[in-house]
Amino acid sequence: MKIALIGYGKMGKEIEKISIKRKHEIICKVDKNSELKNLNGADIAINFCTPKTAYKNIEFALKKSIPVVSGTTGWISNINKIEKLSKIKKTGFLYSSNFSLGVNLFFKLNKNLAEIMKKQNQYSLNIEETHHVEKIDKPSGTAIKLANDIIEKGLYKKWSESNQKESIPIKSFRVDHEPGSHVVKYNSEIDSLEIKHTAKNRKGFALGAVIAAEWIVNKKGIFTMSDVINDLSFKF
Repeated sequence: MKIALIGYGKMGKEIEKISIKRKHEIICKVDKNSELKNLNGADIAINFCTPKTAYKNIEFALKKSIPVVSGTTGWISNINKIEKLSKIKKTGFLYSSNFSLGVNLFFKLNKNLAEIMKKQNQYSLNIEETHHVEKIDKPSGTAIKLANDIIEKGLYKKWSESNQKESIPIKSFRVDHEPGSHVVKYNSEIDSLEIKHTAKNRKGFALGAVIAAEWIVNKKGIFTMSDVINDLSFKF
């Protein structure tokens, strides 16, 4: 598989290592100081660029009928335009706020717990996320997804970064050299219950992105990481 790597920061470099180990070829690397101009020969584009350039870069690839796997967060106010373009060009597009296989299992656990807690109205809820100081967006896309999945279950109406009425508070922390952790906490006067995912390094995120790229090649449509994990015929 020939990969165009859009975004060559710490994640991009980790994706490159794993791609090469899995016998793929990186034919194009775009970092923050360069502009995406040519994707000739690419089978897939993996996008981990900045939120500021994400829409433009994804649009460029899709217009060339090259499928895109994107992990950049903080830009998804434009995702409907990208999904529409993907359908027009009959090209695959897969977005995930987090490509870690463990985090995607965590998403399922969060949904199941939210379903159980619907009848337990004595508990309040909050979400905490911690990332490295270089992460631009806050709250993280993963924290927002956790909150939205809970909201879909009918527990709350919205999320916020403060203790607004009928909202899930999301607290964000930025710490040096922290790959990422997320905690969903239910609290009452008599006890507390929480589920947590902690990343030990970036390898899990990079591996998930490469696996998603392997999966989406030759597919048409809009996908998420759940589609990859739920495809029992696909071997990791």
